[in-house]
Amino acid sequence: MNEALTRPAVVSRISDLIGYTPLFELCRTENGSRLLLKLEMYNPTGTAKIRMARAMVDAAEAAGELRPGGRIIESTSGNTGLGLSVIAAERGYTFTAVVDHHACSDKLRGMKALGTELVYVVGDGTEELATAAREELAEDMARGQDNTIFTEQHNNPANGVGYFPVAHELHQALDGRIDILIGAVGTGGALCGTTRELRKLVPGVKTVGVEPKGSVAFGGPAHDYYQSGTGTPEGAGIGALVDFALIDEGVKVGDVEAFATCRAVARTGLLIGGSAGGVVHEALTRLPSLPPGTTMVALINDGGEKYMDTVFNDDWMNDRNLIDPATEREIDETLTKLREN
Repeated sequence: MNEALTRPAVVSRISDLIGYTPLFELCRTENGSRLLLKLEMYNPTGTAKIRMARAMVDAAEAAGELRPGGRIIESTSGNTGLGLSVIAAERGYTFTAVVDHHACSDKLRGMKALGTELVYVVGDGTEELATAAREELAEDMARGQDNTIFTEQHNNPANGVGYFPVAHELHQALDGRIDILIGAVGTGGALCGTTRELRKLVPGVKTVGVEPKGSVAFGGPAHDYYQSGTGTPEGAGIGALVDFALIDEGVKVGDVEAFATCRAVARTGLLIGGSAGGVVHEALTRLPSLPPGTTMVALINDGGEKYMDTVFNDDWMNDRNLIDPATEREIDETLTKLREN
């Protein structure tokens, strides 16, 4: 993986378009510290998670656990399911996604359009995040079935391996000049997988993990939250891929701050997803106090287009008391000031 990373001019599979995602400088300080966003929404399906979806299927095929005509089952909030939908469609597998109504409706519609069977673990329309129940059902559905796998993203080592290329992309693009990597912590695959490989190339890089307030990976208290596809809700086990030895600092960002950041960043011309808002909020908080010339890279795991019915919908936000004009205004002012440098 040390050769120059380039994508062929013409590809024959959608999955061949995975990776090589751009870096965007959102802002910088007067002393030359800068915040770069790794825009993973430029992957097929608009999310980083197709990287690990492909890696998990590759690993199952290599182990002989998945053969032609087989079935894949996964518990998902949407983005992993979208990635598996594409890989399954390309390779002729059946894919069943075990979901709840906490997922954004656009993700659910997208999976269905790609030919995925959706099985709801909670059928009454409640928005409750039901990670533990989803995983239990997915495991039960796969148990004892021939040529059927539960990819079990939270505990599948191939999840982390799928993000190793991100480290090489960053190293090549920045010629090794990266000081801080910051990203969301859900399964742990993206942040810890990238960090594990990046430290072989840039040993001194610092890693900051971000989870929603209410998530329990970095401690309590536990409560409901609306950031989708990230964190560890109460009752769900912390995934095996969350390697605390690789995370130098773990922090929490509330829904109000995360979504206010999404909306403020949108006014600069860029749409980012809800959990990415939490990551960027924390990064913006840290940026002014960093040593001169620091390069901080934030992993932006998906774009905001899937959140038009939620984060960017005033009615949905107001119904849940998630709009705070003062917070949005403060972030707007911070971005404006930093982007003038």
